[in-house]
Amino acid sequence: MTTLQALILGIVQGVSEFLPISSSGHLVLLQRVFGMEEPALTFDIVVHIGSLLAIVLVFWPKIWALVKNPICKMTGLLIVGTIPAVVAGFLLRDFIESYLRTGLWLAAAFTITGFLLLFADKTKAGVKEEKDITYLDALVVGICQACALPPGISRSGTTIAGALGRGIKRTAAAEFSFMLAIIAIAGAGLLELVQVLRGEVPPSGIGFTQMAVGFVASFVVGYFSIRLLLRLIKACKLRYFSYYVWGLAALILLDYLIIGRFF
Repeated sequence: MTTLQALILGIVQGVSEFLPISSSGHLVLLQRVFGMEEPALTFDIVVHIGSLLAIVLVFWPKIWALVKNPICKMTGLLIVGTIPAVVAGFLLRDFIESYLRTGLWLAAAFTITGFLLLFADKTKAGVKEEKDITYLDALVVGICQACALPPGISRSGTTIAGALGRGIKRTAAAEFSFMLAIIAIAGAGLLELVQVLRGEVPPSGIGFTQMAVGFVASFVVGYFSIRLLLRLIKACKLRYFSYYVWGLAALILLDYLIIGRFF
């Protein structure tokens, strides 16, 4: 991996992890473009840490409040909201890795994501504040997060759409989605680290410079991506991302059916 590739991957991680365009879908695309058969797992861990630090920095007051008072309703809501993705990941991981990384699937998944974002934009403003979120709301949002495990389905877009559908106010919906993301990103990074420590994957061979570049890019871009998304949600402008993922889906489908360059 070159330094330029590390920079691009770090930027894409920082943007797509939080903006509703699917980080996993973009990772599959970049693997095809760069000719990487498998992701470099240690590098993936590093850029995930960069993304995690970005979201922790933005939501530090809420995180610190939970640290000081862990036995509270929000902790329970986050646990309930995380369970569906954990169960689905355990049961469907091999299926997703084996069958849902094709060009045809990505085109379909990006198209679905676009409609979810359009739904989120057109959903009427809810009335529930953070304190009004119920455990059923958390479960529904958690199921939405589980549905976003396949590449091309945006985690943030799906969970925010699910929260808005439950009548949660836009700001509260976005913040709850990001709090769930902290657990999801940390959990994914931890699983990858365990694989490395167990020797289940070979050494990546990626140098310190490439690691550092990817980490910084993921952290900086991730921080500003979170800030941007929070503003766009309030302004009901998620549909702009719909146009992007629909265009991307069309290009992937064109390559899959006619050109055959990457898929």
